[in-house]
Amino acid sequence: MNTILEMKNIVKTYIMGEEEQVVLNNVDLSVCQGEFISVLGPSGSGKSTLMNIVGCLDVPTSGEYVLNGNEVAGLDENELSELRNKEIGFVFQQFQLLPRLNALQNVELPLIYAGIPEKQRKMLAKEMLEKVGLADKLKNRPNQLSGGQQQRVAIARALVTEPTILLADEPTGALDQKTGVQIMKLFKDLHNEGKTIIMITHDEKIARHGSRIVKILDGKLSEGYEDFDNNINSATDIIKGGADNA
Repeated sequence: MNTILEMKNIVKTYIMGEEEQVVLNNVDLSVCQGEFISVLGPSGSGKSTLMNIVGCLDVPTSGEYVLNGNEVAGLDENELSELRNKEIGFVFQQFQLLPRLNALQNVELPLIYAGIPEKQRKMLAKEMLEKVGLADKLKNRPNQLSGGQQQRVAIARALVTEPTILLADEPTGALDQKTGVQIMKLFKDLHNEGKTIIMITHDEKIARHGSRIVKILDGKLSEGYEDFDNNINSATDIIKGGADNA
């Protein structure tokens, strides 16, 4: 299988006052075409920073990142934006749909930015909404859709430009359990069709839908160490305890 994403010795640091904070610590990650990767970790583990770098929303402090043959480290904002629009389709926890636009118009947006003619983009957007089971909701605005339907619109929008990678950040985080299961079935169907998916999550049950789980803790990646599992479980228990007491 072709490797479409390759990270080597990725480091990301931030200056906090007079101190340097290491958020990603020598991360190595390879993703092959057609894989469904789950990146699992608790809050503060570095998974959001990793997602931003994978999605070309940020660049590493050091290390190598090659995305579909393109070296990402060192690109300027315009170059990052061009690469991001071409290679990455984003699905966010809070859907990020424009409330004044209907479903069809929301899905059209990336095609407008790509300069696709109106007739063609409407056809493509309609086909993608049909693909995610919303053929009868083309004219509905977000407030006329359920949470699960809004997430399906967001997935259609992410897929309409035929990106190399579908990057999903906590895609079921704003949904009830039943709807979350339905959305994960859609992701599984997309994976079975050959889509490459990278999903960021703190939920181990959701992570298990992926064909491979990559665990992140304290800015380091691992794929299956018992002590690492214990550390993640402990960190998650602490977070849940804090939330319960809030």
